[in-house]
Amino acid sequence: MAEQRLIDTVAWVRIEDGRILCARPHGKDVFYIPGGKREGAETDLQTLLREIEEELTVALLPETVAHVGTYEAADNGLLVRMSCYTAEYRGTLTASSEIDALAWFGYADRELVPPVDQLLFDDLSAAGQLS
Repeated sequence: MAEQRLIDTVAWVRIEDGRILCARPHGKDVFYIPGGKREGAETDLQTLLREIEEELTVALLPETVAHVGTYEAADNGLLVRMSCYTAEYRGTLTASSEIDALAWFGYADRELVPPVDQLLFDDLSAAGQLS
């Protein structure tokens, strides 16, 4: 049996009023939790800070970053691992040139995100954080 290729990502969990921030990149039909893949030997923190600034034009405050959980799910023949973090930020949330749309999703929107993101939605809902 062939081993699945691993896509290792980090994501920023931003919840406001029981809804989680999601982004849809240009050329994609699916919304994702904002974040992305590490470059080279980047740490989770370095990847998170870079990706969120690139995608949402805000600066996360490194001293406020906290690990929420790490999730893995199969998606189109790939194994996706997503390490999730919360953090405070400065700036105004704005979709960068990489992002087509931003949206705030509740648990009812779970089917609009990939399988690995759905696991996070399940945990946040069970914890009473997602409406």
